[in-house]
Amino acid sequence: MATSLPRHGLPTMGTKQSFRTLLEKTDVFAIVAELVTSRGLITERNGRKVLEVGRALSTDPRLHAVSITDNPGGHAMLSADTMGVDLISRGQEVIIHLSCKDWNRNALESRCWKLASEGFQNVLTLSGDYPVTGFQGQAAPVFDIDSVGLLELLSQTNGADFFLGAVVSNFKRLEREVMPQYFKLAKKLRSGARFIINQIGYDSRKQDELLKYMELHGMRVPVLANVYVLGLPAARFFHAGRIPGVTVTDELLAVVEKQTTSPDRGRAFFLELAAKQCAIAKGLGFRGIYLGGHLRLDDYDRILRTVDSFGDEDWIGFARDIRFSQPGEFYYFEQDSNTGLSSMEISSDYLRTNANPPATDLQYKASRLVHKQFFEEKSRGFRVGQALYQIVERSPRLSHALHRAEHTLKALALDCRDCGDCSLPEIAYLCPESQCAKNQRNGPCGGTRQGFCEVGDKECIWCRAYDRLKSYGEAEHMLEGPVVFRDGALRGTSAWANTFLGRDHRSRKSSSS
Repeated sequence: MATSLPRHGLPTMGTKQSFRTLLEKTDVFAIVAELVTSRGLITERNGRKVLEVGRALSTDPRLHAVSITDNPGGHAMLSADTMGVDLISRGQEVIIHLSCKDWNRNALESRCWKLASEGFQNVLTLSGDYPVTGFQGQAAPVFDIDSVGLLELLSQTNGADFFLGAVVSNFKRLEREVMPQYFKLAKKLRSGARFIINQIGYDSRKQDELLKYMELHGMRVPVLANVYVLGLPAARFFHAGRIPGVTVTDELLAVVEKQTTSPDRGRAFFLELAAKQCAIAKGLGFRGIYLGGHLRLDDYDRILRTVDSFGDEDWIGFARDIRFSQPGEFYYFEQDSNTGLSSMEISSDYLRTNANPPATDLQYKASRLVHKQFFEEKSRGFRVGQALYQIVERSPRLSHALHRAEHTLKALALDCRDCGDCSLPEIAYLCPESQCAKNQRNGPCGGTRQGFCEVGDKECIWCRAYDRLKSYGEAEHMLEGPVVFRDGALRGTSAWANTFLGRDHRSRKSSSS
């Protein structure tokens, strides 16, 4: 019989098997509980309440780790480290979220040493939600690097040996959203991710697709299924698109609203729904579950007891019922007519768009031509540019004049912001400085909705880049290059000079490889 969570008193000290060992050396189905920290001091009422839940969870042998968020939703919250230090001192395995929205690369490196020194071993890397509030107004986002860059930074930091995790958001409606998420997942694994958690979603076919896509493409790392316990406020919040990357469909919202008319306001239904999602995850082959939501202590116990009460094959029926897809949603694989899940046959829609890609615009064609003639290292134009800029560098007046002409031309044609370390060739000649709210240079964040950015009413540049590259049969290779780190020292200098004279990020990667 499963052990109940303690209701009173302080927990006893204990030691759990390391999360790394659990996922890499055993076949145990891992159960991770998410804790969202509070605003204010940990000694205040809300802080004490969350800490007490965390301490109580630490004593339950069924829970293998507690995951602590980092300013979720772009709001300032108590640092995850504060609660995490208390929990690891009690033998609890803790996963610390670390996002790039509030820290530049120096601060992230310092935080890495701090976390390692305090005994943290597991880090979930995130680009992070765009800030929405702040003291005396909205906070300015940082996004000096992104989740891919953070993985590489943490992997190469001396003295730290983290078990690194990352997130994938494949619950998207459009092909131009879904496929770049899969490509970025592959890049995250190459950059050091050793476990994956998927974004919140309520479509078992998409859950199944993720695992089968990873299997097909040789991505052999443990994946945890995200199980978020719904309630009416959360469902309405998600449905309205208030949490980037999370979708509740009209159909699912109608179910939630109907259930909340019951005497318990749907609590029993929502907990059972979460238990069914846990069973589906185990049946599909996920290595564990990531359990989140605004839960009371006894909610965790009730969900896990319900899971234990299911039969071994019950998940198959649950998977048929929990398929809340969006109208016209793209799937990489054809549907299996027997299970309603994914087959291993690649979608005919995907194959058709590969064979008959959309036509691209003249600006993109012209940009490709100019790059091929003048900026590819083996071209004659590149050798001429090198020779020219070696001469130009000797004259500050001439250098300044050419830089002004370059910036004027690129600002008019490409909305250039003069960063000096250009990523235009890597994003199908779309400028991340001016057209991406998070300046993502290693693939899209997970916050798109119907192909549009989570910030403002504009198309995601990575969706646009996917369309452009697809027209040349290059979309599947869009993120195969080295990790991009923009050099802040080059801002306001000539990107052309930096390219020809070997000072930009592409030159640094070429010299180090």
